Amino acid sequence: MRAAVLRATDRPFEIEEIHLGELRPDEVLVRVVASGMCHTDLIMRNPALAAGFRPIILGHEGSGVVEAVGNAVTQTKPGDHVALSFDACGWCRSCLAGNPAYCVQFEVRNVTGARADGTLSAVDQAGADVANRWFGQSSFAEYAIATERNIVVVPDDVPLEVVGPLGCGLQTGAGSVFNAMRLRPGQSLAVLGAGAVGLAAVMAAKIAGARDIVVVDLHESRLALAEELGATRTIRGDAEDLASAIRNGADGVDFSFETTSVTALIGTAIAVLRRPGKAVLVGAGAGRLDIHPSALTGRTVTFALEGGAIPQLLLPRLIEEWRAGRFPFEKLITTYPLAAVNQAEADSISGKTVKPVLLMN
Repeated sequence: MRAAVLRATDRPFEIEEIHLGELRPDEVLVRVVASGMCHTDLIMRNPALAAGFRPIILGHEGSGVVEAVGNAVTQTKPGDHVALSFDACGWCRSCLAGNPAYCVQFEVRNVTGARADGTLSAVDQAGADVANRWFGQSSFAEYAIATERNIVVVPDDVPLEVVGPLGCGLQTGAGSVFNAMRLRPGQSLAVLGAGAVGLAAVMAAKIAGARDIVVVDLHESRLALAEELGATRTIRGDAEDLASAIRNGADGVDFSFETTSVTALIGTAIAVLRRPGKAVLVGAGAGRLDIHPSALTGRTVTFALEGGAIPQLLLPRLIEEWRAGRFPFEKLITTYPLAAVNQAEADSISGKTVKPVLLMN
């Protein structure tokens, strides 16, 4: 198969021929149709966050068609259309309690590029190992090996070209509103960062009946898109007194959603809360939570993985909201051929593209 391989934190992706190994009993082979590019993929560009780096196939918002299944798989079959999401063990206390995003093995199954036991199942033309289980899938490739725990069967009439981003970025934004916040009609939300994750939160907050949805970003085009998707107010991120502008003379907002992992904005996300209020942080990066404990009086701060979602429950809901016109996430997507993966990355970093999606054919 062809795959986009990252061989060093400071080198471009290279399109290479890769050979996949045999499926294990609990594994599923998916012919990838499309894969969203998420900023979490780009943490592998940061040497401080990519300790023990090895050649790797990234991509964790895949969609495609099941080609083959291991003999222990019961939840999918060849021919099924699927979206790929994060992996979980299925048996730890968190998984059994319906919290797979907080699986005890989340990090080892999702951000090492290997199976939970440390093994890989891909080699390059020279026979050298290539990590191919990033978030249990590594979907910047024509084929991906996943498990039945991190696939979601979707209706055949839903375009696979747009389904992929539901598996992480959009799930994180919408899931944070529905699960981590449990936002109710009439409540208010400030979203810091109008990327795909932040804009998914905007759409979800509108669905949930939020009274005030404030969006902060530096890109005028993204602020305009936020208004189209449901924001009631937008503010440039370089405003002189950002916290005051967000509060707008009130005592604060019920919830804030910080997507950028910028230290100053993390502090702002807490400062704009009323009491009680809750800040949900999701940005993957080097930002720090640096505040005096008294700033937390009556306020709650949490870091949410994957919006606290169960993909097999949330993704079908988001698809139905999309069918009804209430979650028009296709407006965020720009498609690129797999061979243009480096251009997609550049456009994502610059802000030109909100959600790049790589098409394998």
